[in-house]
Amino acid sequence: MLTTHVLDTMNGRPAAGMKIELFSSGKLIKTVMTNADGRTDAPLLDAEEFATGNYELVFHVGDYFGDRSFLDQVPVRFIISNAEAKYHVPLLVTPWAYSTYRGS
Repeated sequence: MLTTHVLDTMNGRPAAGMKIELFSSGKLIKTVMTNADGRTDAPLLDAEEFATGNYELVFHVGDYFGDRSFLDQVPVRFIISNAEAKYHVPLLVTPWAYSTYRGS
């Protein structure tokens, strides 16, 4: 299973209403919006869709903050190497900086 969430660390709250695109091998496979908790309403990939390979999440932070003076889109490229494991890829973001990690 693949999940994500976004935290607006500038304002100290979940990033509600942020557009996220999921790509696999360069092909767009899903576009979602974060909910009031900064999460997606469903996993980005559930057990039936989950497969090993190269993926990319593109977070549209410029649209969210309404500020494109520095960050516009934040791409996070990662590899799913174990289709039996859970992958959680969160984003902590401001208009000027971001951080990500593999969560649980």
